[in-house]
Amino acid sequence: MFYQLYELNHAAMAPFRASTEAMRFLYDNPLNPFAKTTMGRTYAAGLEVFERMTRRYGKPEFGLPFTTVDGETVAVTEKVVWAKPFCDLLHFERALPKERQADPKILVVAPMSGHYATLLRGTVEALMQGADVYITDWQDARNVPVTEGLFDLDDYIDYIIEMLHHLGPDTHVVGVCQPSVPVLAAAAVMEAAGDPLAPASMTLMGGPIDTRINPTAVNQLAQDRPLKWFKDNVIMTVPWPQAGFMRPVYPGFLQLSGFMSMNLDRHVVAHKEFFQHLVKNDGESAEKHRDFYDEYLAVMDLTAEFYLQTVDTVFIKHSLPKGEMMHRSVKVDTAAIRNVALLTIEGENDDISGIGQTKAAQTICPNIPDSLREHYMQPDVGHYGVFNGSRFRREIAPRILAFARTHSKTARKAATPRVIKGGKSA
Repeated sequence: MFYQLYELNHAAMAPFRASTEAMRFLYDNPLNPFAKTTMGRTYAAGLEVFERMTRRYGKPEFGLPFTTVDGETVAVTEKVVWAKPFCDLLHFERALPKERQADPKILVVAPMSGHYATLLRGTVEALMQGADVYITDWQDARNVPVTEGLFDLDDYIDYIIEMLHHLGPDTHVVGVCQPSVPVLAAAAVMEAAGDPLAPASMTLMGGPIDTRINPTAVNQLAQDRPLKWFKDNVIMTVPWPQAGFMRPVYPGFLQLSGFMSMNLDRHVVAHKEFFQHLVKNDGESAEKHRDFYDEYLAVMDLTAEFYLQTVDTVFIKHSLPKGEMMHRSVKVDTAAIRNVALLTIEGENDDISGIGQTKAAQTICPNIPDSLREHYMQPDVGHYGVFNGSRFRREIAPRILAFARTHSKTARKAATPRVIKGGKSA
């Protein structure tokens, strides 16, 4: 019922948003002499803040038509190369000469935790300067008809495996935050089965591998409540007339409200400063605010079964680090991982996945040789800075690209000594 009231509230606000937008256009119009005054800009600023705070933000675009490779600007074409009801696989195809040596092929697994894959726009932008990048574009569950069936954590792992099969050998996978667990599980399942298309390397960034280590407020919430509390309080059905009508979901607006409440004072200050920038006619600062919140406030629903299974498996039972996680009734054995290189990355000030939670993957994968593993902790960044921002571009992205190049299967073969007669290597 709460979801229906939320939708009704949006519908009821529509006339007010429309009139607000019309009034803002009047006060912003350069033909209106009042628009150039402080009072005029103050009215326009207040109207824009109201409109933006009451609007529903749709799915953003990646908007990456160009990149820089080898110092040259090249065109980028965004293509869907694999599709299922709950996910599209996007390829950022770069217009490079055919004779050029191929870059590492990287599958970026975006979080399915309330925001769209475009939250990783900066991640993709940095990586595709030195890699052939693909990304999972998860669908909003409210737009998937119930006739398409369920989607849970087991399905998520299956999707990753299927995408790796589609991309073929020598693919490197990057799991950002929430996907770290299913990415690690998928690698374990593939290695245990002797799958030749298991990834050449996996990079896990700011992920909840073991949330018993340095638990954050997010982790503590799951620990303090039984799974039934989540079923009773945060699972709702998609209202009519959405395509996913009657599908049980964890609504994106609930996830967003949780994130906002964690740093409410920061968001209040940001909107106050946005208002002041508009009044002062500081267009550049105001545009940065718009860009950030256009992305941050765009949220999607998650299927109830995926959300509840993730909460139970990852945050309540800690099944993966305990060696108790199951996939399709088969135990996920991380000790089976022997040939997939592992890079773990954490942020010093991460308040979502505490320090040590991602590094735990190094411990529960004991049979990966030391030559195929690496851990890096980025100073002075929070959760978002692990995969975006200036420090990511300058310090983290180059490490990911170098790790992928070093641990491609082609590079490994070239580095393996050739045994000749007499037992000597060449």
